[in-house]
Amino acid sequence: MAQFNQRPGTKSAGRFLKHPFADVTTFSGIIQSLVLKNPLGCTPYRSAKKAHPPVERVREMYTAKFVYLTPAGKRIGSGQDMYSTLEGYQNGIAAVISNMANSAAHGGKVRHLPDADLFSVILKCHDPGGELYYLAIARDRLTLSSYSDDGIRKRVEAWANGIPALV
Repeated sequence: MAQFNQRPGTKSAGRFLKHPFADVTTFSGIIQSLVLKNPLGCTPYRSAKKAHPPVERVREMYTAKFVYLTPAGKRIGSGQDMYSTLEGYQNGIAAVISNMANSAAHGGKVRHLPDADLFSVILKCHDPGGELYYLAIARDRLTLSSYSDDGIRKRVEAWANGIPALV
């Protein structure tokens, strides 16, 4: 089982995944489950007169990568677009593929490279003990940061060990 290795300095730990997420759907499902089902036992809290949910999305980033090919299959260009939401990412891929003027400017047909795409989400969690910490989940790694209680790391590690895509 892969372990979370603590880094020196501020208390954080990371884990590289043996196999990156196969696709954005699997990735999104794990994020959605973490936010809605709250398996880490986080609690809601208030700060600066604002109510916060137990697990809150702080930042999302989705990068779609493309290649432009001649009719003979020779690469003549490439590109990437970044989106701040999953819906934007999905709609953006469709827009790039259907943009005939862009394809004509490149002089070739556009092809999406889903295996090269990148995606990440940073979640802010409120531990029942009152501590706030961050869990960043990317296509190839998990990073737990800004925690002081080692029980948090152990709880996150146990959760991640129970999900085959996160091992």
